[in-house]
Amino acid sequence: PQGPRMLNMTEKGKAGKIQLPREIFRSLSSWTARVVVTVLNIQQLGMFKEVNQTGQVLNDTVVGIMVGEKSISGLRDPVQLTFTHQQLPRGVTQQCVFWDLSRGQAGGWSSSGCVTQPGDKGTVCSCDHLTFFTLLLNPALDRSTAQALMAVATTGCGVAMAFSIFTITFCIFLRCKFRFEETLCINLGLHVNLMSSLLLLNLAFLLNSGLSSGTQPWTCKVLGGFTHYCLLCCFTWTALEGCHFYLLFVKVLGTYIHHYLLKLCLVGWGLPILVVGVAGVIGSYGEYCIQTVDHQVIARLCWITSKRLLVHYITNCGYFGLIFLFNMAVFGVVTQKSCCLQGTGVVRGDRKAWKVALVAVGLFCLLGATWAPVFLTHSTSSAPMLYLFTILNSLQGIFIFIWLVVLYYPKTKETIGSLSHIIRHDKTATVSQ
Repeated sequence: PQGPRMLNMTEKGKAGKIQLPREIFRSLSSWTARVVVTVLNIQQLGMFKEVNQTGQVLNDTVVGIMVGEKSISGLRDPVQLTFTHQQLPRGVTQQCVFWDLSRGQAGGWSSSGCVTQPGDKGTVCSCDHLTFFTLLLNPALDRSTAQALMAVATTGCGVAMAFSIFTITFCIFLRCKFRFEETLCINLGLHVNLMSSLLLLNLAFLLNSGLSSGTQPWTCKVLGGFTHYCLLCCFTWTALEGCHFYLLFVKVLGTYIHHYLLKLCLVGWGLPILVVGVAGVIGSYGEYCIQTVDHQVIARLCWITSKRLLVHYITNCGYFGLIFLFNMAVFGVVTQKSCCLQGTGVVRGDRKAWKVALVAVGLFCLLGATWAPVFLTHSTSSAPMLYLFTILNSLQGIFIFIWLVVLYYPKTKETIGSLSHIIRHDKTATVSQ
């Protein structure tokens, strides 16, 4: 058979190089073989789209190689592809990948069997098989950044736990002091449950980061399930806060519910148990490794395993996405209604601009907005976004604590009177209509 030769390709003025080993041609049964090299622009064709893909395909170009009619894999001498490019921006790491049809329903990018040799003006990909290849540009998360993030997250969890305890104590004090004011007690009861879920979530993370390394498999499964349960409880209680604000400020007529707070507790603490139970039955929990793009292990956590990432996308990302949209709609309606009531003179008193802004920020945090950066961004491995998410969630307990102090203390009686006046005004207006 004819030996391999250098195959050059040109796409939009940028040259690349492909080198095929002699081993491919020696394994062929015939003396002649057709070598097909296909260069595709995936942006124009709409192909090779991976679900939740964080990396970007270099120049939207995919190169397919086929020799003969048979599938070729397991080569001792690898195929070498050179992707030429200019100097890549900072914070980006290149990775040689191929399209693996066994990943997911429609396929996905995989680096198995490929070695990446980065360079300033080009990257060499050495792979042990023939298929469709490309160079994926991933947001870089190096070991030093990951360690800094873990340190910030650990410190933030400690701060959040402290302020969660302060907030719970403050709410219990107000409930005892104004135990005959039903509306205030329900509000404070909701806040206590939300802050309790945040306290448990931060505790679960600290236990996870401290015990996950070298733990027994069953212990890691239990810890992963507990962490998932605390996260779902936190999301559920933010949703219940949004529902309560809607009933309190929007649909104020005929909203009395017998044992209201008890029923909310059954939903807030009970619904996540069902989800975690189903996820545990299908074996979703275990050791989860956070890796860099060159497969260096940054951290080991007890969480949803890589084989069950669909559980994470449905129960965490999808669930939070629905809650976030609902709560932001409620936030907009409540803010608009409050402005209208102030304009009509229903709410009286000295309202300074900074106090109004602080109340709005606290309400925004109370409805779960600090979780949005990590769940609602496409590139979840971006270091700046992870820093922003970590810092915001560390300050969430502080924001809510300050919000409650400004809102309820020291003029708690005035707050109760204003709230009751608003509800009575809305009921009267609704009946008259």
